[in-house]
Amino acid sequence: MRMNTVAAKGLLTIALCALGGAAQAHVGHEGGHAATFVSGLAHPVSGLDHLLAMVAVGLWSAVALPQRRWQAPAVFVAAMALGALLAHLGAALPLGGALEVMIAASVVLLGALLVSGAALPAGLGLGLVGASALLHGTAHGLEMAAGASFLAYGAGFVLSTAALHFGGMGLGVLLQRVRAVLPRAAGALIGGAGLALLLARIRAPWPRPVPSPPGRVNKPIY
Repeated sequence: MRMNTVAAKGLLTIALCALGGAAQAHVGHEGGHAATFVSGLAHPVSGLDHLLAMVAVGLWSAVALPQRRWQAPAVFVAAMALGALLAHLGAALPLGGALEVMIAASVVLLGALLVSGAALPAGLGLGLVGASALLHGTAHGLEMAAGASFLAYGAGFVLSTAALHFGGMGLGVLLQRVRAVLPRAAGALIGGAGLALLLARIRAPWPRPVPSPPGRVNKPIY
């Protein structure tokens, strides 16, 4: 009974987050904010697109990779860190406002991946996770203020992201024990919220700061 109650609360939390995402016209991330360890910790949970994507990765890992649950979070964190570093160094693709649209699309994709469960080959699923992580990491890197320390900010968002992944994995294991269909229901909620964000951003894309122009000098990554 207690397990059912905890699972219900977890699913309700996802539902409320999904409804919050659907209610937002769009969630923009302004660039140039202070980049500290604390702000790095806060950033993944300050935007529903990031939060839902990272929880979805943990949930999918619990469902599709029961013997290798660490793989999807490891792929996401590594690809996200790479995307953030490239953006910080001015090497990110000049996607502009399209990046917000692509990030919302990644939430839809990860929700669909969770709905599919273990139907897709693990390698394909991990590839989709990595591609999504590059987009989220690019957003993290572009939102750093010029001259900020990448390592402090990066350590913060990596730690926060890993915590969200492991929270998602724990919830995925619990939901499966209660009823096997519940993780897929969570995936449908996440994908639905991502679709609402995607449609809103297509109508009014949020301008994303462009990579550093030639001549801008960033502080070394240390």
